[in-house]
Amino acid sequence: MGLYSDAMVEALRRGAASVAADWGASPQATVALLNISENATFRVDDPAGPTRVLRVYRPGYHSLAEIESELRWIEALRADEVVDTPAPLRTRAGERLARFDHRGETRHVAAFAFMTGVEPRPDAALVAGFEALGAISARLHAQSRRWTRPAGFTRKRWTFETTLGAAPHWGDWRAAMGLTSAGRATIERLCAVLEARLAAFGDGPDRFGLVHADLRLANLLQDGDRLGVIDFDDCGFSWFAYDFAAAISFIEEDPLIPALQDAWVAGYRRVAPLAQADVAEFDSFILLRRTLLTAWLASHAETPTAQALGAAYTEGTLRLADAYLIQRG
Repeated sequence: MGLYSDAMVEALRRGAASVAADWGASPQATVALLNISENATFRVDDPAGPTRVLRVYRPGYHSLAEIESELRWIEALRADEVVDTPAPLRTRAGERLARFDHRGETRHVAAFAFMTGVEPRPDAALVAGFEALGAISARLHAQSRRWTRPAGFTRKRWTFETTLGAAPHWGDWRAAMGLTSAGRATIERLCAVLEARLAAFGDGPDRFGLVHADLRLANLLQDGDRLGVIDFDDCGFSWFAYDFAAAISFIEEDPLIPALQDAWVAGYRRVAPLAQADVAEFDSFILLRRTLLTAWLASHAETPTAQALGAAYTEGTLRLADAYLIQRG
């Protein structure tokens, strides 16, 4: 049974429905799929109570400690009023997570308050939104620098080694859809340059720390003047500049990117300093993220995103790599 098959989604939906009452959902509540990627996310509409969102975590990706740590960071961000993000909800027993069994595997489930809004569109109006996103990113980074993390806090590290190196979290880029031998040689050259440049850039506390790591359009909710942030599932330790690269995921070749970058930097600098040396290395982080996404599409070929983008995304990665290597190689 495929991870993203209709039968699997229905099994996960039933599992989510089986624990919805742990958060007070009534028997009349309906549970419907919102989206599926690493995890399956379901909307719970209840005539007797508020709308909730249930996330069913994929086994084998995050440990229980990592999931608990994600939720604890969100709680801290909300307590400090750093960002508009949906509240993680405790069960009636006061727990952060519920669980159900599926074919002998434990599936952990978290619940969040429902947040209104729509995903921003990649058009000219997005420039103003990216200035707001830059400011949000600066506040997130400032909080992560000063926050005393609780005992046992653990999240993944997003470094060269864990993205494109020997221990990749999202799969081997060499499996990219439609990758030719010539394309492989290009990415091998790219990886060598990226590894060297990022090592030289360094991972001191002024440049590297706890970040959202997936601030792409799909994880933003625009509602009037409010820009909400959702889905901290990939939050972890990486370069602060990586959050800009993640913000332009899947639109890296859009002609708007220079304007979006300028707006993001301006918004960031309204809140906190951002060294020009960091901005000068944004193109390296963009290529790191783009190549990581190329690997992710290959390892998640059943997802709607992978099926929609396919080998064309790999071809775009190679175009960006060629341009980068002319400048940096």
